[in-house]
Amino acid sequence: MKVVISGYGKMGHMIEAVLKRRGIECAGASEDIANFDKELAKECVCIDFTVPDAFRANYKTLAENFKAVVIGTTGWNDIHDEVVEYFKAQGTPMIWSSNYSIGVNVLFAAVERASQLLKGNGYEPHVHEIHHIHKLDSPSGTAKSLAKLVEEGLGEAPEISAERIGEVPGTHVVSFLSGCDKLTFTHEAFSREGFAEGAVAAAVLADTLEGVHEFKELILK
Repeated sequence: MKVVISGYGKMGHMIEAVLKRRGIECAGASEDIANFDKELAKECVCIDFTVPDAFRANYKTLAENFKAVVIGTTGWNDIHDEVVEYFKAQGTPMIWSSNYSIGVNVLFAAVERASQLLKGNGYEPHVHEIHHIHKLDSPSGTAKSLAKLVEEGLGEAPEISAERIGEVPGTHVVSFLSGCDKLTFTHEAFSREGFAEGAVAAAVLADTLEGVHEFKELILK
């Protein structure tokens, strides 16, 4: 298989390193994916880690030209249904996630189940996240995903708080507080490498899949 990286910042470079380590061909890395060779694109899975505005401008190009697409960019949830329907209409396989860390996806599963079990027992939920000062969206897409899981399971929307500190790769904390106790789930990333590893794993899956999938649905079966 061949992979193209859309967005060649810190995550793009790390994804490139993971591809090399795993012996997967990187057919290109571009900050201007709209002008990428369209004939070559047909043979490639594109991993997109850009910024919200760039993804909004480029998602139709991705769907129309690439063999499959893995979306790691966040901050486009308001057009989520539109994007999903466009990929389906084009018949282009797509995997999306607010976070490709395997650990975070296990956190999703744990928080989802805990929320269901705590419903009706007087627990107040809260989601807190910490990221590096360069992150553009606040709160993070992962924090929003966690909040959605809590609201669906517990029946109550949690307050979300966010901090931007130094070069923190990402920390997410979900807590449930009652008058008797407090239950807390925490995921702390030590580097961006876990996100890159997960994104490449998703690209390998996308190369043989059909349809549109959320990453956690594929790895937590």
